[in-house]
Amino acid sequence: MASVIVCAPAKVNLYLAVGSKRPDGYHDVLTVMQSLSLADDVVLCDADDLALECAPDPCLSAEDNLAFRAARRLAAAHGIPARAHITISKRIPAGAGLGGGSADAAATLVGLAALWALPSDAGLRDVAASLGADVPFALEGGTELLAGRGDELVRRLPTPALDLVLVNPGVPVSTAAAYAAVDASPREQPASADALIAALESGDASAVARALHNDMTASSCGLVPVIHDALECLRGAEGVLGVEMAGSGSTVFGICRDGGSATRAAETARRRGWWATSATTVANGASIAGRERGA
Repeated sequence: MASVIVCAPAKVNLYLAVGSKRPDGYHDVLTVMQSLSLADDVVLCDADDLALECAPDPCLSAEDNLAFRAARRLAAAHGIPARAHITISKRIPAGAGLGGGSADAAATLVGLAALWALPSDAGLRDVAASLGADVPFALEGGTELLAGRGDELVRRLPTPALDLVLVNPGVPVSTAAAYAAVDASPREQPASADALIAALESGDASAVARALHNDMTASSCGLVPVIHDALECLRGAEGVLGVEMAGSGSTVFGICRDGGSATRAAETARRRGWWATSATTVANGASIAGRERGA
C-alpha cells in the first residue's frame, strides 16, 4: 500500500484589518499570515474508497471535515474516483484561530496529488480557494500579505526568524459572532500594515512585535473575556516582546526574545490550566514529509 505523509503547519495573523461585509457574506480583509512550526501530520494511503480518521477526535462526521471535502473536490476536478484513507494526527487546537482545518485540507490536496500521480498543474490552488479563504495560504505558507477574503495574494514577504509562544484558554469564539461584533463596533481607520512590512523586511523581531495588529481582538475579548486574561498573562511574561490574538481567537500569541523565553511563557500559561506551546516561524505551507511505496 502506497502512502504519503504531509506536514500541515498552523498559522497566525501578524496583521489583520477588517473592512466591510461583501455581497457574498464574507468581509474584505487585509492580512499578513505567517506559517508556524506547530503542525498536524496528515497520512494518505491507497484505499478502495474514501475514509478519514482524526485523533484526537474533533466530533465531526467525515463529511463535515474540510480534509474529506478537499479529497472529494480534487477527485471531481480530475474526473477520478475519490479513493484514499486519510489519517490526521492533530496538534493544532481545533477552532482556535490557528487555521488547523485549512492546513489539513491543504495537506490533503498536496498528499493526494502525489498519491494519485496528478500532473504538476493539477489546479490545487483553485480547489483550495473553493474550500475556504485560508486554504490557499495553507498550501503556500511562509509569510504573505493577502487581501479580498484573505485569499488574494498581494505579495510574498520575507519570513522572519521568530520564537513564539501560543496560548489557548480553551473557550472557543464563534467566527460569525466575532465578525458581527466587529460590524457593530464604531469603525476607525485601521492601522497601516506598512510598519509591519518594514519590520519583516528588516528581520527585527522587536519591530515585528511592536507592529502586531488585529482589528478583531477587542470584539473577541468582549465575547470571551478569558482571551483578555491570556493576553495579559503573556504581556507580563519575561522575554515576551509583543502579543496579539490569532485570527478571530481564541488563541493568543507572543513574539519572544528567544526560544527559552517562549518555553517559559508557555509553562506559565499551562500552570493556569490553558493549552500552550512554543513555536517558530517557517517558510513553507503543506509539504510532503515522507513517502512509502507499497509492495
